[in-house]
Amino acid sequence: MPQNIKEVTHCYHCALPVPEGTDHQVEILGESRPMCCKGCEAVACAIVAGGLEDFYRFRTENPPQGEELVPDSIRRMKLYDNPQIQKSFVSDGQGKLREAALILEGITCAACVWLNEKHLNTLPGIAKVQINYATHRAQISWDDSKIHLSDILAAIAQIGYQAHPYDPDKQQKLLERERQLQLKRLGLAGALGMQVMMIAVALYFGDWMGMEAKFHGFLQWVSLLLTIPVVLYSAQPFFISAWRDLRQWRAGMDVPVSLGILGAFGASVWNTLSGEGHVYYDSVVMFVFFLLTARFFELAGRRRSSEATERLVRMTPTVANRLVKQSDGVVEEAVAVAELQAGDRVRIRAGEVVPADGVILRGRSSIDESLLTGESLPVPRAPGEALVGGSVNVESPLEMRVEKVGRDTALSHIDRLLDRAQTEKPAITQLADRAASWFVLVVLVLAAGVALYWWNADPQHWLEITIAVLVVTCPCALSLATPTAITAGTGALTRNGLLATHGHTLETLARATHVVFDKTGTLTEGKIRLLDVHVFSELTRDQALQITAALERHSEHPIATALIEAGKHSSLVADAVENTPGGGIKGRVKGLEYALGNAPFVSAQYDLAIDKDRLAELHLSGNTVVFLAGHEGLHAAFELGDKIRGDARTLVQGLRADGLKLWLLSGDQSPVTHRIARSVGIDQKQAIGGLSPDQKLKHVQALQSQGAVVAMVGDGVNDAPVLAGAQVSIAMGSGAQVALVSADMIMLSKRFSTLTAAFTLGRKTQRIIRQNISWAVGYNLLALPAAAIGLVAPWLAAIGMSASSLLVVANALRLSRAKFPEN
Repeated sequence: MPQNIKEVTHCYHCALPVPEGTDHQVEILGESRPMCCKGCEAVACAIVAGGLEDFYRFRTENPPQGEELVPDSIRRMKLYDNPQIQKSFVSDGQGKLREAALILEGITCAACVWLNEKHLNTLPGIAKVQINYATHRAQISWDDSKIHLSDILAAIAQIGYQAHPYDPDKQQKLLERERQLQLKRLGLAGALGMQVMMIAVALYFGDWMGMEAKFHGFLQWVSLLLTIPVVLYSAQPFFISAWRDLRQWRAGMDVPVSLGILGAFGASVWNTLSGEGHVYYDSVVMFVFFLLTARFFELAGRRRSSEATERLVRMTPTVANRLVKQSDGVVEEAVAVAELQAGDRVRIRAGEVVPADGVILRGRSSIDESLLTGESLPVPRAPGEALVGGSVNVESPLEMRVEKVGRDTALSHIDRLLDRAQTEKPAITQLADRAASWFVLVVLVLAAGVALYWWNADPQHWLEITIAVLVVTCPCALSLATPTAITAGTGALTRNGLLATHGHTLETLARATHVVFDKTGTLTEGKIRLLDVHVFSELTRDQALQITAALERHSEHPIATALIEAGKHSSLVADAVENTPGGGIKGRVKGLEYALGNAPFVSAQYDLAIDKDRLAELHLSGNTVVFLAGHEGLHAAFELGDKIRGDARTLVQGLRADGLKLWLLSGDQSPVTHRIARSVGIDQKQAIGGLSPDQKLKHVQALQSQGAVVAMVGDGVNDAPVLAGAQVSIAMGSGAQVALVSADMIMLSKRFSTLTAAFTLGRKTQRIIRQNISWAVGYNLLALPAAAIGLVAPWLAAIGMSASSLLVVANALRLSRAKFPEN
């Protein structure tokens, strides 16, 4: 060992290095031991003086050091303050503000969202907090000079929730884990609950008709053993949520639920042990089962919403081909899209997805922007024109200069529009939860008052009467009034090809006053077809189509596919074919040269002068027009466009007959939009074309500001913000996935008649919900006073509560028999 290295002396008590020049010694186990500081010296002296020197003889490890005392969770949170780690999920806002997307775990109701937003907004440095209940995503903006991200995460953990950076894959795993856990809890409650219910029937009949005591006690013990797993395992989420509410001095819906479960179970256990009185195990297991069922359906809808949302995020590729200048020329290298910066040059081959927003430097091609615009026709692009990240290069290689990356891209902007529109939806659930909180407080105060009164008036019966009040006023029927009706109604919709993804869908359909349609893929089929052929020479219609099909077989353009389909019986073959991206195609068929493409292209090939009036007439409809020409002159013109769905006009007539006002908003050209409106029967004044996603959303918001309840029917990513902004939204099953996630209903059926029937079913669902709520409230108003004055025994309260719930469910099941048109 080198002579200049000193051996380090460690403290005998804490094992930390002893600083140079320090001389603290304590005699331990007969030897003088070094100490690092006065603190360790004092502690060691106290241990020796107390006769506890064996601590040092038998200890297996050193005492924890300061760093080791820091909880792992706090240490992990501190890691998120690292700028390198924040790079993937934190963006810079205005000034010193920073923005991040987080996932929240532990959210069970809208009140949880309200609590988190209220708590975070009290922290210094927090600029904005928006939490989306459907996806459990939180958008948080903060001043990093006043508060750090780790402090925000710690504040969320302080009130009983967990937060971590938003990651699509992790969110899916969390949802799947939660689904499996809820399914296990629900399955256990259902399986054991059926057994308890059968035993309860026997016990009730035994009370009325007589049963030997030994059999009566045996059945109670069996019920107890079957109920214990339900209470300890299946009902665990209610207890956790109730405890979290109570710690925050808040009475959520899970507080009376937990009190009802524990009160009924505790009383039942006591009566089982004492061999006297009634047991209420059946009420416990049924209550738990119904509540778990409602929450399981809610999770299923939220999971579908989350999965489709992530498809929007994944529209951008993970890898891009960046062009880098080196000494021996330009070299292409594959890099992660996250590493791209403004000013980079990238190459986009045919069939690849554009990695970011930019401008074409070299090359011509057609770009499929259908996932972004919802329109089916690829758009020709040339040098100097813009490309949008997430669109697809259809034909030829392009070289692009990156202009915007990350959160600055158009796709990210659409994502934020979607998230904002979803967050700004009317928070009916939050209002209901706040109202329920007051109801819960009233019930708890009333139950406490009843308990106090009967404790003084008749101590032998105070517990029974108090439990009866809690059970009889337990908002089981009230909580089932809406979800059971919605479940039955959405089940009827699903069987007929309409998938509801949110619980409020049918309720809002019943209140809808306006229906707003998108065009492409909604009222039309979303597929380019040959609509008409105009012949200007001696060629027949079939001959023109055969020549066209022969030329287009050398192209992959969607227009080529439509023309090949129209001339599929052609046996002609084209040779010497030249393809000009964005212009057209040229070749020889049977020895004669032909050119097929847009007007400028064919005119340039043969120096043709197409009559302006004829050209204007052909373009009057707004359809795409392709010309066929040769040395002899102009031969034909082909009109291509989107075909209107066969029953679109019937749908419009049916909705108008129901008193709904209809609008058509489209990103396509105004002439096309007006033609479609005329064809299906929508007023021309209520058909607007050439709209961007922002403009569509503003139109819907303008209608809403006038008191309209808007139902939006759309297809495509550009419809996502307006679908989310409408009170109720319907997406076509063939549409882009983000349109589906933004929608409250997905139309999987191709029959528009089912959509008309859905509005009728919505009104019927609303009537049944009102009936259920009226019954539940009326029952509580009658049963509560009776229970409070001691006229209702706990077992009778349980039967009443059960009967009330069953009546609500039976009434809701009438919706499952709703009939839909078959054609």
